[in-house]
Amino acid sequence: MNISGNTILITGGASGIGKALATRFLDRGNEVIVCGRREGMLNLLRSEHPPIQTIQCDVAGQSERETLVRQVMDKFPSLNVLVNNAGIQRRVDLNRTENWDDARAEIVINLEAPIHLSTLFQERFRPKPHAAIINVTSGLSFMPLANVPIYCATKAALHSFTLSLRWQ
Repeated sequence: MNISGNTILITGGASGIGKALATRFLDRGNEVIVCGRREGMLNLLRSEHPPIQTIQCDVAGQSERETLVRQVMDKFPSLNVLVNNAGIQRRVDLNRTENWDDARAEIVINLEAPIHLSTLFQERFRPKPHAAIINVTSGLSFMPLANVPIYCATKAALHSFTLSLRWQ
């Protein structure tokens, strides 16, 4: 991947690792688009870094992911890099019954969304010579932390998917 001259979409890029990636990519001469759920955080990011474009979107929803792809490709046809960064990490006590909706939400954001977005964008990226898909995982993929088991499992699965995506 070229470090500069790209048009990059970062999911979950309004704070944390995503924000750090967004500002670094911006500093390297890239056009950066950030999508996230929280409008206030997106507005703050844009006020701190006016060249960054933002889109409010919750990648937990399949239809929102599909709309995001259409919207971004229409508005930014030069898009050639996707950074799947959005994620949830929850502490879970496996000795207690928990609400499955919470576990499912973590699985959807951490695994389903990046796999789906990767497949949706890869067909659009195929003709672009310097396109890239970056999936943010974690060292916890390899050395899981017992109190965040779903996070660790989803990041390990995403790592495995990414290796297959790269190979194919």
